[in-house]
Amino acid sequence: MDVIKDVLSFLADNIFGQVPILIGLITLVGLLLQRKRIEDTVGGALRATIGVVILFIGVEVFTGGLTSFQTVLASAMGTTPPKSGNTLTDFLGTHGGTVALVITVAFFVHVLLVRIFPAARYIYLTGHLMFWISAVTVAMLVTIAPDADQLTLVLCGAGFVAAYWTLQPLWMRPLMRRVIPDDRFGFAHTSSLTCVLTGVAARPFGSNEKHDTEKLKLPRQLSFFKDVNVSTALIISVIMLIAVALADSAVVSEQAAQLDENLSPWVWGLLVGLRFAGGIAILLFGVRMFLAEIVPAFKGVSDKLIPGTRPALDAPTVFPAATTAVMLGFVSATAVFLGCLGIFAAAGWFTLVPPMIMLFFVGGASAVFGNAVAGWRGAALGGVLTGLVLAIGQAISWSALGATAPELATLADPDWYAIVWLFKAVQPIIGGAAIWTIPIVALAVTAGILLLLGRRARRHADRDLEPSTEPS
Repeated sequence: MDVIKDVLSFLADNIFGQVPILIGLITLVGLLLQRKRIEDTVGGALRATIGVVILFIGVEVFTGGLTSFQTVLASAMGTTPPKSGNTLTDFLGTHGGTVALVITVAFFVHVLLVRIFPAARYIYLTGHLMFWISAVTVAMLVTIAPDADQLTLVLCGAGFVAAYWTLQPLWMRPLMRRVIPDDRFGFAHTSSLTCVLTGVAARPFGSNEKHDTEKLKLPRQLSFFKDVNVSTALIISVIMLIAVALADSAVVSEQAAQLDENLSPWVWGLLVGLRFAGGIAILLFGVRMFLAEIVPAFKGVSDKLIPGTRPALDAPTVFPAATTAVMLGFVSATAVFLGCLGIFAAAGWFTLVPPMIMLFFVGGASAVFGNAVAGWRGAALGGVLTGLVLAIGQAISWSALGATAPELATLADPDWYAIVWLFKAVQPIIGGAAIWTIPIVALAVTAGILLLLGRRARRHADRDLEPSTEPS
């Protein structure tokens, strides 16, 4: 038993937890199954791996600035993060092994579901979110069943997580077809709740054909805003400089010193904006590089091992489709969240922590899908909904995670909040003794949905094959 646990933990830590390795191995397998020449196989696998590495380098460049921005912004707003006796570090120290086992077992169950049900279509490949969804799930299982043993937690968590990984790309598919019409890959990101809300709510606000963010006409003097790198640098730099002006000088100096002890806080604020823009440019380059390899290589996996499947990938893979929308979504999400922060603090409800990284990725993704439905109006709406969901979700989920790792509430994407409150809703119904109800119901619902989707697909196929009765 210990050997099996060690193997599963090794796979979770060294394969599923390392996205470049995971993508590189899948690309390698796909090219081998297609019997590509050795130089194409090795080169393709390495290019996919390097593309993901470049993507994460870009993320590190601009998220470093966002973390400092978050600290300075909290000082400027005069807020103090909430405190708790339980920490994420303590939780992972106690249950980190369980989380790793959930990831590995859930992935095998997920692949089995996709193999059995052709309607499942997508293999979930966003490695870091595989970890976080598993962590949130284990945290809630521990909350509602504190006496459950590790085996129970692993099997119950794996069943629920596998169901989520299987269904999430499917409920995003209608919106993805608007952004990626050829259905080359699916969307695997825990912002899906806000993305779907945006797609539905944006319908009355116009159309993409009339208001597409990428086709906006600007006065000649402002035409430089069409370059996403330039507009990103300007907008973030202005926001940073305003925050520097309002924040405590000691806090700003401390953050600036992390980059250079002799640096003026004002120059530091400007550099954060420029580094943010540079990080986005690196990220988009990495996305294009690894997509160019993983999508065609996955055909080998689809043809030989799991027929009809496609990879479901991280949120940045849709950013190149509407880069202006990404920035509009981030800015509007940040503005709404900060407004909520001020309102909540004044009312004495809860001290929000500005989650700048989540505001960027969730706001950007929601804006891309909002733009696909209603142009710039939909993109702005996506940002507004992101700010509201992240603010309200953080405030009401902190206490729900209080017995395990409340910091998860400040690190969360919208889908995390949905999982937290789904578990809280069923807790009075099932209690700790009936914890097995959760994976059983989740997998049964998943199988039922996949069967219905499969039948619908067969009906459409049969209808297409019927001979025409119209006169020639």
